[in-house]
Amino acid sequence: MITFKEAFQKVLDHPLDLGSEVVSLMDSLNRILAEDIYADRDFPPFDRATKDGVAIQYSTLVNNGHLFTIEGEAAAGVVQQVLTDKKNCFEVMTGAVVPEKCDTVVMYEHITIDGGKVTINEKVTKGQNIHYQGSDEKAGALLLSKGKKITPAEIGVMATVGKATVKVMGIPKICTIATGNELVAVNETPKPHQIRKSNMLTIESALLNSKINASSLHLLDDKIEIERELEKALIENDVLLLSGGVSKGKFDFIPEVMETLGVEKVFHRVLQRPGKPFWFGIHPELKTVIFSFPGNPVSTFANYHLYFLPWLQNSRQLPLDNSYIKLSAAIKIIQPLTRFIQVSTEVKEGMFWATPVVENGSGDLTSLAKADGFICLEPRTEEYEVGEVVPFIKTR
Repeated sequence: MITFKEAFQKVLDHPLDLGSEVVSLMDSLNRILAEDIYADRDFPPFDRATKDGVAIQYSTLVNNGHLFTIEGEAAAGVVQQVLTDKKNCFEVMTGAVVPEKCDTVVMYEHITIDGGKVTINEKVTKGQNIHYQGSDEKAGALLLSKGKKITPAEIGVMATVGKATVKVMGIPKICTIATGNELVAVNETPKPHQIRKSNMLTIESALLNSKINASSLHLLDDKIEIERELEKALIENDVLLLSGGVSKGKFDFIPEVMETLGVEKVFHRVLQRPGKPFWFGIHPELKTVIFSFPGNPVSTFANYHLYFLPWLQNSRQLPLDNSYIKLSAAIKIIQPLTRFIQVSTEVKEGMFWATPVVENGSGDLTSLAKADGFICLEPRTEEYEVGEVVPFIKTR
């Protein structure tokens, strides 16, 4: 049995080459960029009025007073106009190209218009209310780097530079696998000795947050069937996520079957709670990565967030997320197990605080709905104190 830190590092040591693909701009949402995005022109591409008002030549205001004659109108989307007389002005709308020979915009709230004449009533600063060409970015500037997660903000940037299609990192082909004779479909009425399948539906829905649509299998506690179905799954997928079948029961066939199928065990059993029976391996030829979680709901859910998501992040060549939170209660951890404790969170005095969720062990599925994540507490002799900062794994 190995420590959590050792297990975590061994998982990270087996990343998957995800490759890349080209998708439409809107289909790239929540994907990971696999190319750099550059400005195709200056941003903004012209001197842009940022207020509705009048455009003037500032030197005229300084030398000849506050009265201007309206020469014309410049609307957004219209080609640049030209001021023919510096004593005149142009009415301009927000987003319009500032007319040539104008260098200042005064908003309507600061002027009076009477008979085509404009009187400026407020103090004016040269260049005010103009968003100058190239002041955000110059043509050719790097706007987005590959490896960045695409959010609505990135969609907007790429739309601005004309990226109708986007190169993104590939998505691993994943199969979620539940094991056990006791499991029945969600729409079935379970008998007293049965339960509905929930673990892998929980994981499948979590995968959707990473834009991954997984396939699924349910394997009965039959060694021959398990071997037959796992052999096909290994060939057809990049990653297998299993729940159950890795403890010490007479029907926990997964470790033995994996060995028969040529899967290399990296480790089995970790000094942690929940999820101590966790099994991890890789097929050396097929390169399929296998995460075999214990069957209890909290164990499966915790190990998915503790191991799989960081592994996925690492395979995407992205930095791992490191979050911390303050404890609102003292906690004693008995050696040698690393503990992952479900907590709810709240903000007090500008800081996030964690309060342990009352639960009934790793089989208590309903406790997951009460928690915002897990705190990670390494074994030590002294008690964790109120206000102490500890690692936090967010789950919602």
